[in-house]
Amino acid sequence: MYITVLTIHSWVRWLALLAGIFATVAAARGKGDRAGLVLTITLDVQLLLGLILYITQTLPSIQGRMAEVMKDAGARFFAVEHITMMLVAVIVTHVGRVLARKTASPEGRQMKQMICYGIATAFMLLATPWPGLRAGRPLFRGLGM
Repeated sequence: MYITVLTIHSWVRWLALLAGIFATVAAARGKGDRAGLVLTITLDVQLLLGLILYITQTLPSIQGRMAEVMKDAGARFFAVEHITMMLVAVIVTHVGRVLARKTASPEGRQMKQMICYGIATAFMLLATPWPGLRAGRPLFRGLGM
C-alpha cells in the first residue's frame, strides 16, 4: 500500500504544481476563483496522501532518533522541511481564498489571490524533492524513470 500511495502522491504533485501556476496566472488576469478552487482541492488531496505517508512511514522511522535525523540532510528534508513547507502552501492557499471571498473590490480580490497563490506555488516548488537534489526522487515514480 505504501508504494501505491507514494506513486499517487508523486503523480498528483504535477497536478498541484500546474494548478498553482495556473491559479496564479488566472488570478493575475482577474479570473482566479475557479482556478483557486482547483488548486485548493488538489492541495487538499496531496495533503491527505502526504499525511498517510508521513504517519505510516516517516513518523515510525524517526521516533526516538530525531537528533540523528536532524544531522542527515535527506532524512531532515522529509521529516521536517517537506511537510512544513507543504503545510504552509496549503494554509496560504486556503487563507488566500478566504481573504479574496471577503474582499469587496475586484482589484483587491485579484491581488490577494495572486499573492497567496504565488506564495503557495513558490513553497511547493521549494519543497518538491527534485531529482539530483539531496532528497531527490524520480520525476515520475512508478514508471522506473
